[in-house]
Amino acid sequence: MEKKMRIMTESLLNAETPVEYLRSWITANSLFFDRNRGEIMKEPIPLSDWELIIEGEVKEPQRFNFDRITHMPKAIVANTLECSRNGRSFFKEKVMGNPWTTGGVGNAVWGGVWLKDLLEKARLKESAKHVAFEGFDRPRGSAGIKFIRSIPVEKALSSTILAYEMNGEPLSLKHGYPLRELALGWTGANCVKWLHKIIVMDRPFKGFFMDKVYRVFQKGENSESGIVVTRLNVKSIITQPMRDERLPVRPVTILGAAYAGEADVERVEVSVDSGKTWEPPTFIGPHEPFAWRQWQYIWEAKRTGEYTILSRAADSGGRQQPMNAHWNVLGYGNNGVPEHAVTISHIAPRYNRERALLKWGFLQGQDNPAVVLHSIMHIKLPLLQGF
Repeated sequence: MEKKMRIMTESLLNAETPVEYLRSWITANSLFFDRNRGEIMKEPIPLSDWELIIEGEVKEPQRFNFDRITHMPKAIVANTLECSRNGRSFFKEKVMGNPWTTGGVGNAVWGGVWLKDLLEKARLKESAKHVAFEGFDRPRGSAGIKFIRSIPVEKALSSTILAYEMNGEPLSLKHGYPLRELALGWTGANCVKWLHKIIVMDRPFKGFFMDKVYRVFQKGENSESGIVVTRLNVKSIITQPMRDERLPVRPVTILGAAYAGEADVERVEVSVDSGKTWEPPTFIGPHEPFAWRQWQYIWEAKRTGEYTILSRAADSGGRQQPMNAHWNVLGYGNNGVPEHAVTISHIAPRYNRERALLKWGFLQGQDNPAVVLHSIMHIKLPLLQGF
């Protein structure tokens, strides 16, 4: 059965990845979350018409066509990307806007070129302090405000790529075809799609998407006084079992992922008793800079009842995931520890019962599926012990 995204808005496509598809180290392109501030083009721009311009505080302005970029030394890097407002609906005090929960995050292997290689060709002036990025997406509203973001030149030169591949495939249109800027380890707001212009500046770019939003501030404060949203917070999420799932009495495999942006995830702890005690899970899968770490914990669930599972992470920079995140007006960076309730019961889920019954029938030598299905309504559950 095809799993659909959790769509919050369609006109400006904003959609979450289903949580069960975050159990893999790689998030499928087709299910990678969508976050947009402008309208996506209906048709991709022909590569013959596309070019990337570099201008501003440079000695030699540059124009790159797509063929020139793809023939430069290639960069391949894993990077976990998260929407700045992921987890917004978990704040205890309500925040206006799209109700992001857990699925505004994903991990991909990106192919492209290092931004520093292009900037070296443009020869930065001593006055170059910030780098701004502009895409082809069309602004919404009569004001026509373009989505333009800038990052410090140090970030641009150290760990920023221009990606044209995502998980071994050309970028899809909705994910930024033909070229997307990725400030590795920073939030999606700092990763401009449909890139066509790079402006090197002597100061941060001034504009709506730099000064009015993507800043952390409190009620009564001016947005421009707030801290600019940049790197990812340290965070752990639970991807299995599902929230409010009913489980039988048996060992339960708890799965999750932890990420910390530019820092390395050093420790994860799991609690199955509402935070009274904590235990370390086992890391599984690849361990790469800028990418999340998948983990698992085997819980010996021996007693029935209602339980609250929690997970928290700590990183190489000394940051500890807080139980409650710092609330802010626009709901950015919620890395608090949400409650993950499950129920342990002696009664197995129906789909497990039916599967066991079918297995029991065939093990008895019954090769008529109709007879076995009929038995579902007549065989008592105690007969199924051991299946």
